[in-house]
Amino acid sequence: MTEHEGPVSEEDWAAHRQLMMQSMPLQLMGGSIPDVLLPYQKRLLQSTAIYSLTVSDKSRRIGFTWGVGSDAVLTSGAQKSAGGMDTLYIGYNLDMAREFIDTCAMWAKAFMPACSEVSEYLFLEEGEKGTERAIKAFRISFASGFEIVALSSRPRSLRGRQGFVILDEFAFHDDAAGLLKAAMALLIWGGKVLVISTHNGADNPFNELIEEIRQKRRPGNVVRCTFDEAIEQGLYQRICLVTGKTWSPEAEAKWRAEIRASYGDDAAEELDCIPSQGTGVYLTQAQITACMEDCIPVISLSCPKGFEQGSDEARDSFVAAWLEENIDPLLKAMDRDLATFYGQDFGRLVDLSVITPLQEQRDMTLRTPFVVELNNVPFREQEKILKFIVDGLPRFVAGKIDATGNGLYLGERAVQKYGAAFEAVMLSDSWYLANMPPFKAHIQDRTIVLPKKTEIRDDLRKIKQINGVPKIARDDRTIAQNGGKRHGDAAVAYCLAVAAASSEPVEFAYHSVTPRSPMALGTSYDDDDDDAGDVSMRGLLGNGAF
Repeated sequence: MTEHEGPVSEEDWAAHRQLMMQSMPLQLMGGSIPDVLLPYQKRLLQSTAIYSLTVSDKSRRIGFTWGVGSDAVLTSGAQKSAGGMDTLYIGYNLDMAREFIDTCAMWAKAFMPACSEVSEYLFLEEGEKGTERAIKAFRISFASGFEIVALSSRPRSLRGRQGFVILDEFAFHDDAAGLLKAAMALLIWGGKVLVISTHNGADNPFNELIEEIRQKRRPGNVVRCTFDEAIEQGLYQRICLVTGKTWSPEAEAKWRAEIRASYGDDAAEELDCIPSQGTGVYLTQAQITACMEDCIPVISLSCPKGFEQGSDEARDSFVAAWLEENIDPLLKAMDRDLATFYGQDFGRLVDLSVITPLQEQRDMTLRTPFVVELNNVPFREQEKILKFIVDGLPRFVAGKIDATGNGLYLGERAVQKYGAAFEAVMLSDSWYLANMPPFKAHIQDRTIVLPKKTEIRDDLRKIKQINGVPKIARDDRTIAQNGGKRHGDAAVAYCLAVAAASSEPVEFAYHSVTPRSPMALGTSYDDDDDDAGDVSMRGLLGNGAF
């Protein structure tokens, strides 16, 4: 669904779902039995299969724990050679423990026929009697020798144990920090840890754990699922299937509105994965200014009104001269031995285009060599500027550009020329949620160097927690010194550049070319020049081709 900064009305939700269902195959509309696990439940199990630590912030009652029960049975029912191990479940009360064991028992009975077909056994004794003997109030024993055990919520209950730990509703445990510390010890010998919870405040150890993973301070993976995401992926349709109700977009919209109304002011935290007191300024002024230095130039180009209507030759000559005078000396002054990354937030008529290269220093600090700000610069000229800069960056590794809206053209052209080294990014809440925290971590740790400019500082201050997502508000614009409007453009450009610096490096093949003068930009323009192998000699030297 299109991302909203405000609430979605019952009518809007019904119309949205009606439109979605028009393009869905018949079997998903009730024509056949649906998959047992819904997409968001599958995504959680995929994460536990890949990562030693998975953390899930979720809405209330969307069936994550129910889906994890199948994971527990498959894990503990398997032989050790197949990755089997004990499953250790910890909820914060007795009822949760019994409910989880009951769920696992259901899954175990469902899996038994499949096991029999391949001459495998889930339980030591065949038949219903053996099954019932193996399933007890807080423990299920399998023929593999492993168990699913519900433990108390005290950290010491994990001592001396090994296996797959599930910490359910983690944010509500009395000693959440101690429990997590005890669970992490099981990773040493190949265990796994799954932390599931609804939020319980921004300062809770659960939210702090999520921030650590998103900032790359702790290895692991975060799987987030809001109430609306679960509904879009079939939650209410599954409820209708179980309760015998008839599904329709209108019935779903009414049910959704009633559930949201029942939570009142707590809906944001309970349903939308937004920790309370988790809104407001994302980066403080003190944090930003501590990363700034005076000597970093910010170069601006503002094209006059009607510039785009001039001849190709006139525009080529103007931009080539500007690049030669302002940008070429900065590129030549860069350390040729250090890897460089590129980020750009695109703007054309309203907002600025901001280009922020970053060069990784020998102490792994990311330093800004210069910043370029473009106001009212046509698409074609922005493409020339992008290519001139990237070709001149020493040891260019990766770049990311905002391809939302009109930026798609420039992003597409960059990918066509530089291949996998460049990514055209469609900015979204999920992208910001994954990439803003690592950028914040660089600011907090002072491992990034920024220009000491008021406009840069104010752009970074525009990052706010909006519905739990760190991003720029749609209407948060200010007038720029060059006459354009700023929309946190430098903040987005820096986030893209840091994301590029965190990406996997791409190997470049060698292509022999004829060296070209940078001034050639002002005398000719040919689409044939955009082939990936046709780059300037300066760019080849910088990219490490020799």
